[in-house]
Amino acid sequence: MRKRITNQGAGSASLSNRQWLNVEHLAQVEVTSEAAAHPIESALIPGAGPGWRAEEPGQQTVRLLFDEPQRVRHIRLLFQEDERQRTQEFVLRWSSDGGQSYREIVRQQYNFSPPGSTSECEDYDVNLDRVTALELAIVPDISGAPVCASLAELRLV
Repeated sequence: MRKRITNQGAGSASLSNRQWLNVEHLAQVEVTSEAAAHPIESALIPGAGPGWRAEEPGQQTVRLLFDEPQRVRHIRLLFQEDERQRTQEFVLRWSSDGGQSYREIVRQQYNFSPPGSTSECEDYDVNLDRVTALELAIVPDISGAPVCASLAELRLV
């Protein structure tokens, strides 16, 4: 019998040691709304703050427009909701033609139920070449309640 024991904890360790893309220097960012105390930079740059929050309620979009095409192998999204129960939906898309057309990576819904379920962390291993744009569309509450979208973290490898 051939047998091999693998380190099951290796996956999480390698995630924390990853070299995230420096989005600040590689891309222009477009947002449909932004609260002054929660700029998009605080979701894109590690240690820059509490994350991004829209100024206006309803569906919002965060779009990264890369200066040069990028190779993306991993995407991490972190959403945080400590105050109200709601069901959020997001769609993550990418483009290789400067945003003229998009291909969907994932569409996901999540139920926040404070004080229990207050965060959603999504890690996606992808194989995307020549990425010129990455778009995240967020519907903060699918019931239509006037809720502001937020994003605690967006990281790319």
